[in-house]
Amino acid sequence: QVQLVESGGGLVQAGGSLRVSCTASRDGFSIDFMGWYRQAPGKQRELVARMSSAGDTNYADSVKGRFTISRDNAKNTVYLQMNSLKPEDTAVYYCNTRTLVPPRDYWGQGTQVTVSS
Repeated sequence: QVQLVESGGGLVQAGGSLRVSCTASRDGFSIDFMGWYRQAPGKQRELVARMSSAGDTNYADSVKGRFTISRDNAKNTVYLQMNSLKPEDTAVYYCNTRTLVPPRDYWGQGTQVTVSS
């Protein structure tokens, strides 16, 4: 079983920056996708950003140009640099890993990101 440990969340004012990180207990080279989801109050969990093992990235439209995902397979770690934060970015951010064979998702406990206006 894969365990994911997130860190870096916190409280920041609008326009500020945060960097969250997630380290997996699994070999990073074997994880097809690593990324971040978030869930705001009253909303469903949504994809924020993810990166494939080949380096391909996907971002939610709402964060394009502001957030940057990076991945260090040797360290089994994925990062999300969040700049120009907005109050609407406030959510619990969950680390996610996905393998295709076998198809399986693992989730972190979540880290709270709060952006004040």
